[in-house]
Amino acid sequence: MVPFSILDLCPIVQGGTAGDAFDRTLDLARHAEGWGFRRYWLAEHHNMPGIASAATAVVIAHVAGGTSTIRVGSGGIMLANHAPLVIAEQFGTLESLFPGRIDLGLGRAPGTDQLTAHVLRRGDPNGADTFPQDVVELQAYFHEGAPSQKVRAVPGTGLAVPIWLLGSSLFSAQLAAALGLPFAFASHFAPDLLMEALAIYRGEFQPSKAYPEPYAMAAVAAYVADTEAEASRLFTSLQQSFVQLRRGRPVPLPPPVASMDGRWSVAEKAGVEHAFREAIVGSPGIAEGKINAFIERTGVDELLLTSAIFDHTARLRSFELIAQIQRSGRI
Repeated sequence: MVPFSILDLCPIVQGGTAGDAFDRTLDLARHAEGWGFRRYWLAEHHNMPGIASAATAVVIAHVAGGTSTIRVGSGGIMLANHAPLVIAEQFGTLESLFPGRIDLGLGRAPGTDQLTAHVLRRGDPNGADTFPQDVVELQAYFHEGAPSQKVRAVPGTGLAVPIWLLGSSLFSAQLAAALGLPFAFASHFAPDLLMEALAIYRGEFQPSKAYPEPYAMAAVAAYVADTEAEASRLFTSLQQSFVQLRRGRPVPLPPPVASMDGRWSVAEKAGVEHAFREAIVGSPGIAEGKINAFIERTGVDELLLTSAIFDHTARLRSFELIAQIQRSGRI
């Protein structure tokens, strides 16, 4: 049975606060643990009024501290924004606090706009270009330190925190294969290269001590409700938010609307439908069929589900229905 996990961008809704978002995230994580989801990941984004997880390691500690068994991690940390030693220390601290429950997913993009990326990198325009070297350096900090090693991650040394590479292109698929690391593809918003990336990752995979076989996960947006009409209505919050992002005016997550008519241009509608063409939107029966079709087509080892739903009760219900689909044994 393919395990299901959750990717949470800790959405800030219109009229809400970051504090509200953190409360809702922890509540969803606790429910997810009870429903049998394997992982609960949080993503690093900056200068986004609708996303509260910028200080990702802090939010991971919040979630891990309020749960007991579910794995908690990053999906991902944008390594170009940070020195590898800092990330090793942060996740070494998390692993020391919550042994055996922490994952470190790494992304190559900045997770923000170009101006904010410039501020984060303090003027270094080449942060993404050193991603392979930075990943290798970060791995080394989690190994047992040699006596001659001058710089160590404390805590971190010897903790072997699992590292994942994340991506929406072929670059990270190739790097994950070369390093023998698990790989997660961001098909929840950039599905174009999904199948090619998975093929490259599996075809070029070099076994490592931790991963003798490739392990691939893909992310998809999932909006499930008791009726297809209600699921489609809930999905309009994400559609509205994405349109505003593409217009260069990101906003807190708006409430759903009965129809998107008049809220986007023909070109914007086409862009949203293209970006979210892998999205699972519908009643439980429809969602089950779409999930099965996606798993059969991709052969993924794990499914990472994400949603930005304005009403917290509706978001809980969506993931509860997804958990019921998985437990049915028909996946």
